[in-house]
Amino acid sequence: MQYKKVFTGTITLLLFAQIAVNAQSKQSFVKSIPEGEGVSSQAINQFLDAVGKSKNELHSIIILRHGKLIAQGWWNPYGPDLKHTLYSCSKSFTATAIGFAIGEKKLTVNDKVISFFPEAVPAVVSPNLAALTVKDVLSMSDGQDPDPTFSHVSMDSDWVKSFLSVPVVYKPGTTFLYNTLGTYMLSAIIQKVTGQKVIDYLKPRLFDTLGIEGMDWEIDPKGINTGGWGLRLKTEDMAKFGQLFLQKGKWDGKQILPMGWAEDASTAKIIQHPDYPQSKKDSSDWEQGYCYQMWRCRHNAFRADGAFGQYIIVLPEQDAVIAITAETADMQDEINLVWKYLLPAFDKNKLPDNKTAASALEQKLASLALALPAKNALTSTTESFNKTFSIEPNSRLFKSIAFDFKGDLCNVTLDTDTMTYQLGFGNGAWQKGETTKHGPSLVGGAKASFVGLPPLKIAGSFSFTDEYTIVLQLRYIESPHTEKIICHLDGNNLTMDLENSFDYGTKKTTLKGTAQ
Repeated sequence: MQYKKVFTGTITLLLFAQIAVNAQSKQSFVKSIPEGEGVSSQAINQFLDAVGKSKNELHSIIILRHGKLIAQGWWNPYGPDLKHTLYSCSKSFTATAIGFAIGEKKLTVNDKVISFFPEAVPAVVSPNLAALTVKDVLSMSDGQDPDPTFSHVSMDSDWVKSFLSVPVVYKPGTTFLYNTLGTYMLSAIIQKVTGQKVIDYLKPRLFDTLGIEGMDWEIDPKGINTGGWGLRLKTEDMAKFGQLFLQKGKWDGKQILPMGWAEDASTAKIIQHPDYPQSKKDSSDWEQGYCYQMWRCRHNAFRADGAFGQYIIVLPEQDAVIAITAETADMQDEINLVWKYLLPAFDKNKLPDNKTAASALEQKLASLALALPAKNALTSTTESFNKTFSIEPNSRLFKSIAFDFKGDLCNVTLDTDTMTYQLGFGNGAWQKGETTKHGPSLVGGAKASFVGLPPLKIAGSFSFTDEYTIVLQLRYIESPHTEKIICHLDGNNLTMDLENSFDYGTKKTTLKGTAQ
């Protein structure tokens, strides 16, 4: 009997040890209480309260201090194991690939862009195009105007040739213009000199070293990573990238990035609007100078920055990193909350223990959730919708929509001219699933958009606003965006209003249907 107890106890210890090892392998940062790293738990709590009252919808946040994890949270249905579309935060990773390639002497910042693509240059090369260097592209001073990105990636299949055909109206290096197609060219240059897509080139050099797994990156019609957008990572991965730059390119005591690259890439190279009055510059985090595919911030910070509020904020003076994913129409307002509540929370010394505030913060972080409509008491209302509706010809190519209610689940079948999509929606809850249906995207009109990505993870909920109106909310939970389908029934006639979250109620597509 004694042997059995010892044996059982040993097995139990081994199991706990294995669980600890597994947990450690998944979590790269040592956890610490905020006060132990000189940060006020109460201030972080106040930040979260302010976010809840603001117009900004946050999806996740991670805060690091002195290299330790002091706070992390995800607003349900978002979660720690989900990737998130980074939009232009991708640019900072593309620039990092350039840094590695420079360190391996595959190129220099002074190399001319046209030297990499002799087969794609126009018949007549202007002096400005001939002068355009890798450094100019890195610093968003390509000299083109206006930004050619959206018109060219949606119309052309050869984006390199398309970029080189755009007139360079200003002397390169002299005028700032945000140019995402220029960042794509950096990706194309990496593929040209290494024979690998950016994501593959970075894998052993950056991603594997930092313990980043499961990343993916959109490609163009030629199989080149989009560079300026399209990378998807977990929030923890974003924080790791920020910590790498905070540590000047070192990881686990080893110099990972080429010596000096982190400092060079995060130093201002050009001022966006040099003629702005100082008061306007002082109030904007977009007027502090642009680096190599990164932005300077107020308070001597710098950041990777993606549309709708994706941030990797590095604060050298505070020895801190803040990673945020979100969907907001006002990115300045979002970062203002960081400066108002979190920046003052960083003290140079450890703070006295505040177990009450630390416990309240832990509970709040664990219970973060986006608002859901109240659960409906389902009645015969569902029977009116429980059928298939043919949809009149439309730009979305939808052919029919069918509803099937089973308990608290609404199964929707959406037919297009080529595909059938099965979507689930919960009653007062999120029904999670996957779909190959493309979700809303700022660059969804680009040729080859979403190509190479796995099925998209989704969370759906439904609610009735009246007896004849159902609202289907479909969150694409590895992106910032949500789709809303509002269906109104009038006898056998159905009206469908389709809305994307990033239009913020300013646009909708209306479709008409009839019960079969």
